[in-house]
Amino acid sequence: MASTDRNVDRRSFLKAAGGAAAATTLAGCGGSPTETATDEPADDDTPAGDDTPTDTPSPTEGGMEPEGTLVFSRGSHSQTLDPQQTTSGEDVKVTNQMYNQLIQFAPGGGGKLEEGLASEWSLEGTTATLTLKEGISFHNGEEFTASDFRATFRRFTDSEYEYYLGDAASGYAGFTLGSWIDSVDDSSDYELTIELTQQYAPFLRNLAMFASSVISEARIEELGSDQAQLGQEYGGAGTGPFQLDTLDNSNERILLTANTEFWGRGPFVAEVIFNTIGENSTRAQSLINGESHIIDGIGAQASQQIQDAGSAELLQKDGINIGYMAMNQANVEPFRSKEVRQAISYAINTEAIVNNIYEGFASQADQPIPPNVLGYNDDLDPYPQDKDQAQTLLEEAGYGDGFSFELATFKNPRGYNPSPIQTAEQVRSDLSDIGIEVTINQQSFGPFLDYTLAGKHDACFLGWYTDNADPDNFYYALLHPQVGEDVLGDSEYMTWDMENINGLNVAAYANREYMTLVEEGQQTYDEAERRSKYEQAGQIAHDDAPWVFIDYAKTLEGMNTEVVDPDTYTLSSIGGPYVNTIQLN
Repeated sequence: MASTDRNVDRRSFLKAAGGAAAATTLAGCGGSPTETATDEPADDDTPAGDDTPTDTPSPTEGGMEPEGTLVFSRGSHSQTLDPQQTTSGEDVKVTNQMYNQLIQFAPGGGGKLEEGLASEWSLEGTTATLTLKEGISFHNGEEFTASDFRATFRRFTDSEYEYYLGDAASGYAGFTLGSWIDSVDDSSDYELTIELTQQYAPFLRNLAMFASSVISEARIEELGSDQAQLGQEYGGAGTGPFQLDTLDNSNERILLTANTEFWGRGPFVAEVIFNTIGENSTRAQSLINGESHIIDGIGAQASQQIQDAGSAELLQKDGINIGYMAMNQANVEPFRSKEVRQAISYAINTEAIVNNIYEGFASQADQPIPPNVLGYNDDLDPYPQDKDQAQTLLEEAGYGDGFSFELATFKNPRGYNPSPIQTAEQVRSDLSDIGIEVTINQQSFGPFLDYTLAGKHDACFLGWYTDNADPDNFYYALLHPQVGEDVLGDSEYMTWDMENINGLNVAAYANREYMTLVEEGQQTYDEAERRSKYEQAGQIAHDDAPWVFIDYAKTLEGMNTEVVDPDTYTLSSIGGPYVNTIQLN
């Protein structure tokens, strides 16, 4: 069992690994999830693996012992190692090494499903059935069975369960599992029957999301009333290719060691260190020097550094993501006017942000989903900068003299916003030209997430990397209040004092026509009908402008090719990073 209070020798090892990179952590913290891709979401649920390395055996197949230490450097440290307490892709990079789901996303693809802890699955009407693999063990030695999934589900969503996670559960609890599962039958150790509350098209994909990671029932019971501590002090709860050795929060490092009993492919390295280096350029230099082996959270300057180096390679793919500025209608009265929101969208030069600040590693956004997701509306275009039109709209709304608001932003880069401070300055400058005064509130990413999820912001930068490549994961997860008329009443926007609202809807958006289309899109299994529903929802969201749609970003990672065998790692759209496949040169 690992903890934050390991011995001095282990701490010294962590501090030494990465060499000069260790000295750079004072530069600040930030981060960027790694989940993006190029392919269309799969139309079926068959294993894909076209991009998966296949030319190296697993350690058990080839008699190989995991060896060497891989250093993965990023812009921000994890806040928790519990997949059910987080909404942050930064945390998920680590938990995806420790845990598995019943169904998983194939490396490299755009959402194709493959076997995880289950070998077969089906969804008919409101019934999902899954056949589980036998002989899989958790890191603590307990055998995986159907009861572990049922305990995991209840811990995450069931307030009547003795070991319910409670307020510590992330916002994923409802829209991933809780809102859709009526019952789980685990009477057979290796068969699961899940009854849904309604037809729900994305359900199998939801089972592959990080928040559906299966936790050992024995570990859940051992934690007792301290379930929230799973993310800070406890290992042994997962079935993944690596297990927690040391969580070193003071030095912003996490050491994982190989699970030599892993049921799947790999692992080929004995240890993985997730290291924090706040500055993009410093992180890139650590890669070039061989102190880091893989990095992410890469801006334009760092990309150029990598491309110019002989020792490193820039990996890139089109992403399944959205970067945006949300306007909180609950806190700022002018934001309740569609004309004001449109005026702000016309005033901000998103083309300049994408081309000049992000320097070509992104494209302008025009709706809540990117082009490679089902239901993208090809008839929509980004808002062009037109300050005359913006001023006219403000005057029509009664705000011709302007107003003021606070813009909350994280400090360090994220993939969908690699230069948040520079982007915020662009927004402030553009809006000042139409009489709107913007105060920038910079925060480290963890406190920033707490701030926005609590609805304390006026406006904020945020972004989303798809969890399952389904349009529902954008439209419902981010812009639906996830409550009905009984809660909303006559209100035209959501407020944070309403019960059971969706905290990820940081715009407090509550358009009834939009909500109906999204709900109907969830309940149909006909792809053409779903596509039409989401195209209509995209049109409404574009016109209502609850967000300034900023960008669809490429996924960028750097790899030191003198250390890492590039044929054994695939930059992936969803899930991952697939560190278990990596071999060192």
